[in-house]
Amino acid sequence: MSMQASFALRGRNPDVLTCIANLSNDEVFTPPEFANRMLDTLAEAWAADHGGANLWADPSVRFFDPCTKSGVFLREITHRLTEGLADEIPNLNERVDHILAQQVFGVAITQVTALLARRSVYCSKHANGEHSIARSFDDAIGNIRFDRTEHTWLDGKCRYCGASQKTLDRGEGLETHAYAFIHTDDIKARGAEIFGRDMQFDVIIGNPPYQLKDGGHGTSAAPIYQLFVEKALGLDPRFAVFVTPSRWMAGGKGLDRYRERMLSDKRLRNIVDFPKLYEGFPGVKIRGGISYFLWDRDHEGPCTVQTFWDGKPTGPTVTRHLDAYDILVRRNEAVPILEKVRARGEPTLDARVSSRKPFGLATNFKGKTSPSGLPVPIRLFANQRVAWVARKEIPINTEWIDKWKVLMTAVQGTSAAVETKFLSKPIIAEPGTACTETYLVAGHFDTEVEAGNYARYLRTRFVRFLVSLRKATQHATRDVYAFVPDLLLDQEWTDAKLYKRYGLNEEEIAFIESQVAEHDDTLFDEAAPANDDGE
Repeated sequence: MSMQASFALRGRNPDVLTCIANLSNDEVFTPPEFANRMLDTLAEAWAADHGGANLWADPSVRFFDPCTKSGVFLREITHRLTEGLADEIPNLNERVDHILAQQVFGVAITQVTALLARRSVYCSKHANGEHSIARSFDDAIGNIRFDRTEHTWLDGKCRYCGASQKTLDRGEGLETHAYAFIHTDDIKARGAEIFGRDMQFDVIIGNPPYQLKDGGHGTSAAPIYQLFVEKALGLDPRFAVFVTPSRWMAGGKGLDRYRERMLSDKRLRNIVDFPKLYEGFPGVKIRGGISYFLWDRDHEGPCTVQTFWDGKPTGPTVTRHLDAYDILVRRNEAVPILEKVRARGEPTLDARVSSRKPFGLATNFKGKTSPSGLPVPIRLFANQRVAWVARKEIPINTEWIDKWKVLMTAVQGTSAAVETKFLSKPIIAEPGTACTETYLVAGHFDTEVEAGNYARYLRTRFVRFLVSLRKATQHATRDVYAFVPDLLLDQEWTDAKLYKRYGLNEEEIAFIESQVAEHDDTLFDEAAPANDDGE
């Protein structure tokens, strides 16, 4: 036994969990280095609240991963406890057995990840197997459970997770992706059902699945990571630590209620944010980046926010209240700039910018290649081209047709690891024009001069910086303009004029210009193509 325990818990080089391939972009394995970063944050918070005590030297603390994949969290916790409990339980065999039987618990997301996690933690895919380093289990499952669960279908979707029945109602032989932890109305009862007894966990930690196809158009998928977080907090742990996509901070499909809850929860103690694509999880494309948070049941706000860039902390680490705005302003350096802008109490552009489908025409509406034969032909800005449509075919906002308009693409972004433009270049559309859903009407005007001044305003770094604070993905919908002042258009606005108007200092100006690149010398796009390479 001592040889088995020593083999399992000694340094691993190379570590197989740094090399294992992800199941998909939705079910991403956590790199061991990142898992340990999260555990360091947890240990620091525990020590601060327990008079400097070492979390890993406490034999009574229970840890739970409700979305176990590779088992990395439970493995690293076990490793730390094995070192920390050496004085408390000197015998290595007894110490390891106590940790595995009494302190670390998990619920796997699939049968495959259950076997993988048991192999990572017990050194055997069977907890009671010949090579297992645990000795107290009388079954193969141990404390890493997997129970196949079925979706509860209602009107074509699962009532718990929103999964598409058409996509995932595939019969008993295939994985359902109906995760047991979130398919319940009573999470405490579900915990007792899974482990055969009432369980109170001190620490819940994990990296939940990110999304499931929801039956929408194409590859449409709905986020589900928030469901794991909500259920975990419902178990009332002492601490909860989760890594998720950061899209919840400013946007994301179906995340409004979750965002409101998180920003108003004074028990959020730490947020560590990795905005740069691929930074947190190398090789995994998660638009908007990832972040992890520490939730502390006994904390009463505010929250410490820290940003990492290229592996190092960047900017100041600031403790602030998260509910100052309806979204989380991720970069601490941006907060004083935004406060100066908002202090003037000016109306904002979200009231001016149209909603999607400004003329009621979908992106796939093609129109005609020529105005020939059309009664009252209208020039149509469509997806990557200009077409023609009869005026009578335009169902809504027909009064805008005869106005000067400024159009912006509804999607703006690239595959680059760092976004620097945030908005496309504006298109000035003359009277007698309309557009499909590819574009938003950012504003409509009586004169070409007003339209030109507005387009120049939208090109400024200042405007695009304010947009960046709310733009979590490629989608540049109306709400991303909600921090941008709606100014009089009797002059040409430049960055220099705007910096002076809002009293920005040299440091604040430098930060804006470090985040937002200038557009090229072309003044306005004639017909900018949409660019959406998925999320």
